Amino acid sequence: MNTQPSKKILILNGPNLNMLGTREPEIYGRQTLADIRTMCVEKAGELTYTVDFRQSNHEGELVTWIQEERENIAGIIINAGGYTHTSVAIHDALKLLTVPIIEVHLSDPETREEFRHFSYISPVAAKTIKGKGADGYADAIKALSTLAKG
Repeated sequence: MNTQPSKKILILNGPNLNMLGTREPEIYGRQTLADIRTMCVEKAGELTYTVDFRQSNHEGELVTWIQEERENIAGIIINAGGYTHTSVAIHDALKLLTVPIIEVHLSDPETREEFRHFSYISPVAAKTIKGKGADGYADAIKALSTLAKG
């Protein structure tokens, strides 16, 4: 059994985030998900972490990834996209974790439609970062690195 603490950060992205750069750039910016991935790998590397960066449009796949990686990660950063406001299943999977959880939103959901004001992720997250665009991911990596050190 590995006694070294994990230095891997799981970064999960939910539905429609694969369309960044094209989808409503006035809200989400012009950076693509690939651009964000590159930035995350660089920022995590500066802090001696590695990144496992994934995206799915399927709720069950996100749940499975959380379950599969729960013992292999230092923490998780999740932008659940629309599932933020609807997924009890993702909430329950995140509750299984004993590592820090950081919730990220490119925009600020509280300044948008009312249905976006509620999050199933926030109650289990150590921190929520919203409205900072792609830079929110870098802030989440920094925050997670601090929380993971305890």
